[in-house]
Amino acid sequence: MRILTAFHCLNADVQNNRKYMTGIHDEPLIRPNKILQKNMAKAKDIETPMMKQFNDIKAKYPDALLLFRCGDFYETYCEDAVYAAQVLGITLTKRSNGGASDAEMAGFPFHALDTYLPKLVRAGRRVAICDQLEDPKLTKKLVKRGVTEVVTPGVSYSDATLNGKENNFVACLNFDKSVIGVSFLDISTGEFLVAEGTPDYVNKLLTNFSPKEVLYERSFRQRFKELFAQKIFTYELEDCMMNPQSARDRLHKQFGTRSLKGFGVERLERGIVAAGAILHYLDITQHLQTGHISSLQRIEEDQYVWLDHFTVRNLELYNSDYKESATLFSVLNRTSSPMGARMLKRWIAFPLKNVAPINGRLDVVEHFFKNPETRAQLSEHVSTVGDLERLVSKAVVGRIGPRELLQLQYALTALEPIQALCADSGDDQLGQMASRIDPCVTLRDRIRHDISPSAPAMLSKGNVIRAGVNEELDDLRQLSTNSKEALMAIQQREAEQTGIQSLKIGYNNVFGYYMEVRNTYKDRVPESWIRKQTLVNAERYITPELKDYEEKILGAEDRMAVIEAQIYAALLADLTEFVTAIQRDATIVAELDCLLSFTRVSIDNRYCRPVVDDSLELDIHEGRHPVIERQLPAGEHYVANDVYLNNDSQQIIIITGPNMSGKSALLRQTALIVLMAQIGCFVPAESAHIGVVDKIFTRVGASDNIAAGESTFMVEM
Repeated sequence: MRILTAFHCLNADVQNNRKYMTGIHDEPLIRPNKILQKNMAKAKDIETPMMKQFNDIKAKYPDALLLFRCGDFYETYCEDAVYAAQVLGITLTKRSNGGASDAEMAGFPFHALDTYLPKLVRAGRRVAICDQLEDPKLTKKLVKRGVTEVVTPGVSYSDATLNGKENNFVACLNFDKSVIGVSFLDISTGEFLVAEGTPDYVNKLLTNFSPKEVLYERSFRQRFKELFAQKIFTYELEDCMMNPQSARDRLHKQFGTRSLKGFGVERLERGIVAAGAILHYLDITQHLQTGHISSLQRIEEDQYVWLDHFTVRNLELYNSDYKESATLFSVLNRTSSPMGARMLKRWIAFPLKNVAPINGRLDVVEHFFKNPETRAQLSEHVSTVGDLERLVSKAVVGRIGPRELLQLQYALTALEPIQALCADSGDDQLGQMASRIDPCVTLRDRIRHDISPSAPAMLSKGNVIRAGVNEELDDLRQLSTNSKEALMAIQQREAEQTGIQSLKIGYNNVFGYYMEVRNTYKDRVPESWIRKQTLVNAERYITPELKDYEEKILGAEDRMAVIEAQIYAALLADLTEFVTAIQRDATIVAELDCLLSFTRVSIDNRYCRPVVDDSLELDIHEGRHPVIERQLPAGEHYVANDVYLNNDSQQIIIITGPNMSGKSALLRQTALIVLMAQIGCFVPAESAHIGVVDKIFTRVGASDNIAAGESTFMVEM
């Protein structure tokens, strides 16, 4: 193995890097137990029953902004209201608190939750959603309320708070003297990863996985700040949540196993504690449906190229300090699905260093290169699959809507042609992928049979279940649809039998449906009719038949909603049997998506297949910087360069030249070509022979913007 290293620093750059490396970690955006402290005391002096209920719930979640459901609104009070009004741009008002002082209040309609919640989460707030736990119509007392979910930057299912092209990881650290255990969980996909190692290794993992939230023990606050200078939203856990036995018990309960040997993590003591603590964290944030978290994967350090924090930053792999600049990810990302984009970002962060799997990926890319028809058909079907990974996770936790369930059916339907195309390709790698795909035909047909093709986005809108699935539901729909015609039939029949030609059937909220008879015909009213109201020129009557029909009509909507909810819940319950298979399918489709993306980019940008082996040789002929060449103005061409290194005659190259001559570009270009080869992509060169490397280090000017043609010297001058 060799280490690819590149250095280019002016004196000023050294100072910039030193300052960056010793930067102090920002204070957490939230200081637990300090929100509301000032106004809570005031609010508690004299409380209305509802404000007492609010204060009692708020006391259980002092570090979260509490959205308190009141009728058709989510309301915030006191300090929460002041903050929400500022961040959300909503009106700040006051609510009477039963005493001389009023409490600040700000709110928004409950149906606008998906609009306002992401703004609070992106601002770094933990948000406790407090809902009404009973129907206000069914109680004369104060409505029972409780927190149904705590949404944090790292724990969320909402599409409005998630980015489809990246994972939403929450990470947890467990400190020892020299080793740190770390675990990553994306609750929206069910991916659960664990590792342990030195602080440098853990820092590298935090950089590559980019978690939205990091958990650690409160007693290790200072050590965390000293070791990790990244700007990450953090949350401090009580030390008791890092108990080794408690962590193991929680993991055993999650996976239904007696040991963790099957996951290959049995000896990662610190990593296990971190993983168990994340599951405890889900419990305290009310994320109790975790059936889609079905396995724990060990991060194998020896399988991937080492990319430290500064290398990832300097190579601008998937982030740039400059908003207008492209990144390697943006150049290579031609994926057709969100889960493909997420996997591509993971591949870039973790290049392979074993020759066999690298060449396996290159073989598939070359196959797609030579078979444009297969490539086009696969791409179309992969696009239809969409974000299967997150769809199945939402289904397991009961957060999937009817229209999304239809999308799941379409995704499963698209798996069959994908499987057939891979099986018939003649490529060994694609053949193996085909053998692992399970289209879950039983589930697909069940969804098709039960769910209406025109189902609405929400279950509460009705007309979700197909006709023919439930006889009672069909009868009720018939009754609801034909109620007007049925009432007209009753009216016509009674008019004919009694001779009351002006008979009319009406409805009011006082006594429901009635028959109205003018005074001219009141002597013809049968004795079985019951008089309910006398008007100036008419009288109103009810009949047992009319009351029975009224009960059927008025109860039909409620009963239909109950039946549809029962059928829908049963379908979701049965779906859990297919979770593991669907998650495996999603992984295979995401891999195909990445390889198809590599092929598209390689064709469009004139990339070549590199020779990748275990030799100690690096030979790049007419190599180009993959990002810069895409940023050049029309008509300009990148000046290609040759690079040759080996272990015998040329281990080191010293590159000199004036400012803006391309020294940094050549260094980065070489590193990026090697990285692209080792993730299984073709490379921007006429030819390339890459002896695999196990580490890549780059130290270049901290101020330059190579993609925009600005060197460190130019920027600083």
